[in-house]
Amino acid sequence: MALGRREFLKNAGTCVGGASAIALGFAPPQAFAQETRQYKLLRAKETRNNCTYCSVGCGLLMYSLGDGAKNAKPSIFHIEGDPDHPVSRGSLCPKGAGLVDFIHSEGRLHYPSYRAPGSKEWQRISWEEATDRIARLLKDDRDKNFIEKNEKGETVNRWLTTGMLASSAASNETGLLDFKFARSMGILALDCQARLCHGPTVSALAPTLGRGAMTNNWVDIKNANVVLIMGGNPAEAHPVGFKWVMEAKIRNGAKVMVVDPRFNRSAAVADFYAPIRAGSDGAFLLGVINYLLTHDQIQHEYVKSYTNAPFVVREDFSFHDGLFSGYDPDKRSYDKTSWAYERDAQGYAVVDPTLQNPRCVINLLRQHAARYTPEVVAQITGTPEKDFLHVCETLAATSVPHLTSTILFALGWTHHTNGTQIIRTAAMIQLLLGNVGMAGGGLNALRGHSNIQGYTDLGLLSLRLPGYMNLPKDSQQTLDSYMQAVVPPADEPEQVNYWHNTPKFFVSLMKTLWGEHATPANSWGYDWLPKWDRSYDMLAYFEMMYQGKVNGYIAQGFNPLAAMPDKNRMRDALSKLRFLITMDPLDTETSNFWQNEGTYNDVKPEDIQTEVFRLPASCFAEENGSIVNSARWLQWHFEGASPPGEAWNDGHIIGTIFTKLRALYAKEGGICPDPVLNMQWNYKEPEDPTPEEVAKEANGYALADITDDKGNIVVRRGELLPDFSVMKDDGSTASYCWIFAGSWTEAGNQMARRDNTDTGLGATPGWAWAWPANRRILYNRASLDVQGRPWDPKRQIIAWDGHHWSGADVPDYPVTSPPNSGIGPFIMHSEGVGLLFAGGDKLVDGPFPEHYEPTETPVVASALGKTTLRNPAARFFADEKPRMGGPEQYPYVATTYSITELFRHWTKHSRLNAIMQPEQFVEIGDKLADKLGIHAGDMVRVSSHRGYIEAKAVVTKRLKRLNVMGKDLDQVGVPCHWGFKGATRKGYLANTLTPAIGDANSQTPEFKAFLVNVEKV
Repeated sequence: MALGRREFLKNAGTCVGGASAIALGFAPPQAFAQETRQYKLLRAKETRNNCTYCSVGCGLLMYSLGDGAKNAKPSIFHIEGDPDHPVSRGSLCPKGAGLVDFIHSEGRLHYPSYRAPGSKEWQRISWEEATDRIARLLKDDRDKNFIEKNEKGETVNRWLTTGMLASSAASNETGLLDFKFARSMGILALDCQARLCHGPTVSALAPTLGRGAMTNNWVDIKNANVVLIMGGNPAEAHPVGFKWVMEAKIRNGAKVMVVDPRFNRSAAVADFYAPIRAGSDGAFLLGVINYLLTHDQIQHEYVKSYTNAPFVVREDFSFHDGLFSGYDPDKRSYDKTSWAYERDAQGYAVVDPTLQNPRCVINLLRQHAARYTPEVVAQITGTPEKDFLHVCETLAATSVPHLTSTILFALGWTHHTNGTQIIRTAAMIQLLLGNVGMAGGGLNALRGHSNIQGYTDLGLLSLRLPGYMNLPKDSQQTLDSYMQAVVPPADEPEQVNYWHNTPKFFVSLMKTLWGEHATPANSWGYDWLPKWDRSYDMLAYFEMMYQGKVNGYIAQGFNPLAAMPDKNRMRDALSKLRFLITMDPLDTETSNFWQNEGTYNDVKPEDIQTEVFRLPASCFAEENGSIVNSARWLQWHFEGASPPGEAWNDGHIIGTIFTKLRALYAKEGGICPDPVLNMQWNYKEPEDPTPEEVAKEANGYALADITDDKGNIVVRRGELLPDFSVMKDDGSTASYCWIFAGSWTEAGNQMARRDNTDTGLGATPGWAWAWPANRRILYNRASLDVQGRPWDPKRQIIAWDGHHWSGADVPDYPVTSPPNSGIGPFIMHSEGVGLLFAGGDKLVDGPFPEHYEPTETPVVASALGKTTLRNPAARFFADEKPRMGGPEQYPYVATTYSITELFRHWTKHSRLNAIMQPEQFVEIGDKLADKLGIHAGDMVRVSSHRGYIEAKAVVTKRLKRLNVMGKDLDQVGVPCHWGFKGATRKGYLANTLTPAIGDANSQTPEFKAFLVNVEKV
C-alpha cells in the first residue's frame, strides 16, 4: 500500500512524528518524554546556538557527548528548542527538528577535493596543496587583469576577472573577513544571497522610511489588530515566527488576511483569503492607496506631520502613459532632475501645510493612484472585486490612532522586476494609515536565511560598503567628491538628517581596513577601494561569465547553480571558467556542475576545462560567532563540536588563502600590491582569526582619547566604542560597521545577553543586541504625536519625562529633543519624515510606484490604457531576450515557492527532512488538471522557453482559475527544493524554468511570475 506523507508520519510514531511534535512544543507521551530525558546524559555538554535556516533566529540547545574530558571528542546527538528564547520559546519547526541529521548528513564534506580540467572524478588533496594552488591562481589572474586606471585615466584599482559569492548562513565575523579579502584585491563582483532574496526590501524601505530593514520584530506582531500577509507565506516558511500571528489572532482578536496566488498554509488559518495573479501585487496595492484616499480613510495628523505629503514638487515633474518625466528610451533610464521639490530662497523644500497646492505630494499621489479603481484592479489581478474591497475596508479601519495593522512579506514581493516598487507601495500604505513606528504596525520583511540580514548589513554586495554606505564610483576620484555625492543636503531646517555623519562612519571603516596605513595624507586609503563603472551583481556577472570574460569564481556557502535563474545558462557560464572554488559544508550541485547526471544535468565532463576546488567548511554548530535575524537582533552562538574530518571553518579558509596571497606579493611583488599588503590583518593567528577578535573589530575601538564638547574624556584610547555617536572623522576611531557599534563594548559581548524580561508590549531589550543602538521598533517616535502624546496610550513605547525620552524601547530620536521641537521622527531622511514621493536618485524607475507587468506576462494590453506595459527601467541583456517566452506557446503563469519541511537546497541533505518530502512535485489546479487529463500522482512536464522539469503532479483546489482581462488564467506552483545532490530522490533544479531578469533597482531575479506550459508525460 502506498503511504502518503501524513500517513507515513502517523505510522512512524515517535521516530519522526513524535520528535517533530516535541520540537514544535507539543507535550509528548509520558513514555517518550522519559526516553528523551535519557538523551541528556550525565556527562553531556549543553551548548546554546541558533537555527541555521530561516531568519526567525530560533534558539537551540545542543547536546554533545564529550564534556571536555581528555581524549573526548564532542559529537552532537540531540538538539531541542531553547525555552528561554523570546521568539521561539522552545519551539522548532520541521526543518529545525532535523538539524542533527543536517550536522551528520552523508552529504557533509570531510576533506578537500580537486577536479582537474576535463576529468570525470574528484581526487583528494591536502589543505596545503589546495590553498597553495588557489593563492597562485588568484595572484596570477589579478596580476594579469587588474585595472589600475580606466580609459579616462581615472584611478579605479579594480579586478573584474574573478568574483566571489559570500555565504548567507556564516557568521558576521566571517563576513567581515570576506569583505577585507575581496575588496583588498579590488574584486567588484562581490555578492551574497541578498541579491537573490531581499535586495528589493532595502531598495524600497530605505528610500521610503530611512532604513531598509524590518521595522518591528517577530514578537511585536502579537500587538497588531490586522495582519496582512501578502508576498509571503510565514506559516510555511517561518513556522515558529508565525506563532506571533496566531497570538495576535487569539489574544488580540486580530483579523488575519492572506492575498496570494495559492491558498497556502497561512491562508488555512487566516480569517480571509483573496487569490491574485502572480506578478500583479503592485496594482492591488496601488488600488488600496486609491481606496484610502478616495474614502478619506487616512490618519490625517500623522500624514500631515510625519510624511512629505505637504511638500511641493517641481512643475516640470510629470507622469504620462506609464512613464515619468525624464525618460530616455535609448538608454532605458531616467534623467531624474525633475523628480525633486520646489525650493525657496534659502534652498529648502517648499511646504504647503494646508495641502491645497495641486503639486503637493498628497495631491499628486491622489491623481496618480486614481487610475487603480476596484474594477481595474480586479481586471489586472484576477482578484474578485468584492475580495479586494474587503481587504481595503479592513486595512482602512486601522487609520484611527488606536488600531494598527502590520504587513508581512517575503520573496513573493521581492522576486519581480517591479519588486522594489511593490514593497514601497506597501510602505506608503502604512504611512497613510499612521502605522509606522507603532507597536503592532510597520512592515515586517521576513528574511529567508539565518544571516542574510547580517551579510547585507556588512556590505557584501557589489556596490555597497558596510552599514549601507555606497562604494565609490569612477567619477568620485577624491574623498571630497565622494562625500559631496553621498552626504545629503538639508531639505528642512533643524532636521537630524543622520546621514550627514557619513564622514565619521566612512573614515572609521577605512581605519579598520587599512589601520595605520590609512592617513589624512592618502585620504584614509581612499584610492585603495575599488571604484565601479557599473553594477557587477550576480546577473550581470554571470552574463560576463557566459561571454567568457571571467576566469575565476569563489562560491562560499552558496549554491548558484541551484539558486540563480536559468540553470542551463548558468551551467554553461560556469563551464567557461578557468577555476571554481567552493567552500561549503555540503556537496552541492555547483561544485558538481561538470558531472553528467543524465537528464538532470546533461553535460560532457571531458569538454569542461574548469578546474574545481571543493573545500569542506564547518556548519553553524561548529563555530562561535554572531548572526542577525530578520528583526535586526545580533545573536551570539557557540561551538558545540568540531567539524568532521579535515573540514575548516570559513575564517580559517579565507585567512589561510589571504595570508598566502600576501606572502606571494611580499616575495614576488605584482600589480598594485599596496591594498593587499596594507590591509589590516593583525590577528593573533592570521591564518585563523578568532570570531571574538573580529567581532570587536566590527564594533570598533577608540584609537585616541575621545572627548565630548566640553573636553571630558568619554572613551579612552584602546577601549571598545560604546556606540556610534562617539565616532570621529579625524582617524581617532575605527569601526568596521557603524550600525554594529555597541554590539561588543567594554561591558562585554552584548550579543550574548540572555535577559528575556519583557519591558512592555513584547520588547526584550536585554536579549541579544539589535542594530541600531539596540532599538527594537524603528521610528518609534512616530508612535506619538508632535506634542509627544501617544496615538494610543495602550501602545506607548517611549515617553518624554521632561528631560529626555525613555521607555520600553530605545528611542529612535535625539533623546534630549523635547516635544514640539520640530524634529521629525524619520531621522535618516533629510526631510525628517516618511516619503510618499521619493525623488532624486533614490529609485531608478520612479518617485511614485507604478504597476508594470512581469517580463513574461499573459497580458498583451494594459487595463490602464497605457502602452508602457513592462518596467521601462528594468535591465535587459541582449543575449537574454531570445530566451523569453510568450503566452501563445506558454499559456500558464508559474510561481516558485517553499514548503515547510525543506529549506532551499540544504535540507534535502538531511535524512529526516528527505523522508518527509522525498520526491519532487509541482502543484496544479483541479480545473487545469481536468483540462489536461492529469490526475494526482501523474508525471508532468513543466516547460518554459529555457528548459523543462518533470515531477509528480499534486492536483489541488488551492490554485483557483482566475479571470484576468476577461480571459481565464491558470497558475502553476513550483517548489524550489530538489536537485541532483542530497538524500532525497534526484530531481530537477526548479530554476531551470526561471528567466534571468531582475528587479529594476536591485537586480533580484524574477522567480515569482513567468510563463510555462504543462503536459502529461
